[in-house]
Amino acid sequence: MQKILSLRIRSFVSGLLILSFFTCSLASAASQPWQSLSSAQQEALAPLAQQWNHLPEAQKQHLLSTAESYPSLSPEQKQRFRKRLSVWSKLTPEQRNAAREKYQAFQKVPADTREEVKQMIRKNQRE
Repeated sequence: MQKILSLRIRSFVSGLLILSFFTCSLASAASQPWQSLSSAQQEALAPLAQQWNHLPEAQKQHLLSTAESYPSLSPEQKQRFRKRLSVWSKLTPEQRNAAREKYQAFQKVPADTREEVKQMIRKNQRE
């Protein structure tokens, strides 16, 4: 039971963390086709290469701002970033909406409880 709960919480928090990369309220900017991105941006956002030109402008801008820190990440952090981006890119619109709803619900949980959940997930990932 504990393991099932732990897996559910891990999935929930992972969805929330993925969502944090992709939700934003930035204003639209001029369209930036995939080919115009720098090599560093293309490396960071590679899981979205096929979808890039069809993404909403606000999402592109948010992803580009997220990708700015990519070159300074450790190899492990880069791998984690790409994995999460890859998972997100494969979600259906319904699954993305569900992840957003879970993220919003999790934000309402007291900060100390959220931190406890995160610590529990980290512990279980190491085991």
